[in-house]
Amino acid sequence: MNDAAQHDAWEIGEPHFHASTPLEQQLRFALHYAVLAPSNHNTQPWRFIVDGETVQICADRMRALPVVDPFDRELLMSCGAALLNLRVALCRLGLAYAITLFPSEADPDIVALVRVSRDGPRDPHLRELFDALTARVTTRAPFADEAVPAALQRKLSDACDDEGAIACCVEQTTAREALAQLIADADHAQFADPRFRRELASWIHPRRRDDGMPAYGTAVGALLDFAAPLVSLAVRVFDVGAGQPATHQHLVQGSPLMVGIATMRDDREAWLAAGQALQRMLLVAASAGLTASYLNQPIEVDPLRERLRTLLGTEAIPQLLLRVGRGPRVSHAPRRPLADVVS
Repeated sequence: MNDAAQHDAWEIGEPHFHASTPLEQQLRFALHYAVLAPSNHNTQPWRFIVDGETVQICADRMRALPVVDPFDRELLMSCGAALLNLRVALCRLGLAYAITLFPSEADPDIVALVRVSRDGPRDPHLRELFDALTARVTTRAPFADEAVPAALQRKLSDACDDEGAIACCVEQTTAREALAQLIADADHAQFADPRFRRELASWIHPRRRDDGMPAYGTAVGALLDFAAPLVSLAVRVFDVGAGQPATHQHLVQGSPLMVGIATMRDDREAWLAAGQALQRMLLVAASAGLTASYLNQPIEVDPLRERLRTLLGTEAIPQLLLRVGRGPRVSHAPRRPLADVVS
């Protein structure tokens, strides 16, 4: 996929359909927005099967991360984020939809069945997020030293609540320092594992074009040098400039707001809900000119997940941790051609 094609994935023309346009054609167009959802290592672990006025959203286990995500928890959250994007696009097209989660006991890879129609209830608040679909971007750079207003924090929390998840906003300095230390502990644990380094290196390799994080390909050599100390964290946290990794203090200073997303259960339905909550919150943030990046390391290291729950002050189970703020303009991550993921 050439650079122009990557660029085009994020520049979708404004949808204008005649009232008589077949629903299947509109549904296929809406999938251009579904594939813009975020995913761990930009694996894009989804497939879509369109059949008339329905689409199956399927987990693509071939794009799983067996080391960092052995139970496919983050994979299903990525599919949930894609489902939320699809819902937003359908609302913008004026279409109603009915969703059945995990509709097939025989095929657990079908995570959702979406049936569209011209009549039925719609969520007007989702329609308002449409322009944010192509504006949202993951920013692995320090954010401005600018507090996120309390009113906007409430909107972020409400977005998660609307999707059945709980947002835990952390802005107090000492609390962010404690989270930063936990993230550092998790980073050391993960980078000490050669399997983790190999898996991460395979997704940042500069030869990747349609997926992964090829912009960080210069770190591949360091990742695979198992005798080296902890390598640059620019890929997983952010780069403070000149290729220098973020220190504990940089992370605190460059992250005015940290947000944990939690659920009361820890099963596939909860993971799908967490993914939808994440994307709805990210679109609300993007609508306000904010961006985010992920700090999921403490959740990916089992012994630290309970410590994270305590630091977030919640009885719910942490599923995601991210930083939110006003960051510099950066390029979008590449996307696979729609023909590769839709059948």
